[in-house]
Amino acid sequence: MNWRSTWSIYTRELWRFLRTAFQSLLAPVLTTSLYFVVFGTVIGARMEPVDGVGYGAFIIPGLLMLTLLGETTSNSSFGIYMPRFTGTIYELLSAPVGVAETLIGFVGAAATKSLILAAIILVTARLFVDYTIAYPVLAVLYIMLVAASFSLFGFILGVWADSFEKLGIIPVLILTPLTFLGGTFYSINDLPEPWNTIALLNPIAFLVSGLRWTFYGTSDVDIRISLGLTLGFLALCVAIIAYIFKTGWRLRE
Repeated sequence: MNWRSTWSIYTRELWRFLRTAFQSLLAPVLTTSLYFVVFGTVIGARMEPVDGVGYGAFIIPGLLMLTLLGETTSNSSFGIYMPRFTGTIYELLSAPVGVAETLIGFVGAAATKSLILAAIILVTARLFVDYTIAYPVLAVLYIMLVAASFSLFGFILGVWADSFEKLGIIPVLILTPLTFLGGTFYSINDLPEPWNTIALLNPIAFLVSGLRWTFYGTSDVDIRISLGLTLGFLALCVAIIAYIFKTGWRLRE
């Protein structure tokens, strides 16, 4: 294991994130603040508690997941797409750097960025609602697991995309709508039949439910199912990326 190469990739990705801190940090904070003003304060004041949790606090895990999925996927996909676009990807491919070092560097940077972003969003949420986290250690680990999974997914997306337009298709047109429909602002159990069953066909619903469990100890789906699906998605992304590096698909084109 070449840890020096891993550290180089990690620091490069982290500095790239910090160079765009205005867009990467300020935009999610402003968006989250608007959600809390509209849904947490205006609408939440008229809503009954959900599973014993005030509505303003109830939507925090969903909003956190909404931001994390979009930012992690976009950052990771852009991080691998730009070297392909400029041709500097060949420096990485010709260097004595294995698949494991590359993935650890990319995923480690994505997890770090996600934790920074999550911390800022939680501090922002504290300005609007009072909340507590039932299992803070598990919440951090779950956020890192989701960040790692969607960082790998973004890596695949960045390799697949052959234009800047394609980079935004999945995060904007698929992930964001699925997150809104995945119980961000409501409990799936409150939906009438057959909509509550249909909602469970949305994989993002399991991620939102799992994170909500780490916050309040209650969720729409068993935490073991949410965790198992997340780990399965992580393993699938690792297998796809291993195939990409083995065959050179789109990397050497």
